[in-house]
Amino acid sequence: MSSADKNLSAFSKKHLPDIDTKVFAIVVSEWNEAVTGAMYEGAYNTLRENGVTKENIIRKDVPGSFELSLAAQWMAKREDIDAVICIGCVIQGETKHFDFICSAVAHGITNVSLKYDKPVIFGVLTPNNQQQALDRAGGKHGNKGDEAAITAIKMLGF
Repeated sequence: MSSADKNLSAFSKKHLPDIDTKVFAIVVSEWNEAVTGAMYEGAYNTLRENGVTKENIIRKDVPGSFELSLAAQWMAKREDIDAVICIGCVIQGETKHFDFICSAVAHGITNVSLKYDKPVIFGVLTPNNQQQALDRAGGKHGNKGDEAAITAIKMLGF
């Protein structure tokens, strides 16, 4: 289901695990900062609203979405981190660069999750333009950061 048909900030709170002692790393791309900053706020607020203390949320910034995978790996290998949320935004451009970056980031984040047997969440927008990104970073389609945080929470209860 596309976000045009579902609000990214609307999710079921049924069967959420107790996460008050869990530690979350949120890795945020600085590229498209207006978008990723709003997504970070969504993820942070969702974690706080569901019982995570400020001290148990660690933010790390990286230059762009391509760097999310390595930073996620650095966070996931830490024994004190229970889940990693990756926040990024790659907007379609005029070249194939978009395709290569999106593919590399998706595969990289998946590989980190499997390697460390921890939730490593893909909170990366891949819109066609800036407006679509803003619509999904707290705009009319909700906030992908909210969705990424609730996904991390739910995966810890698996």
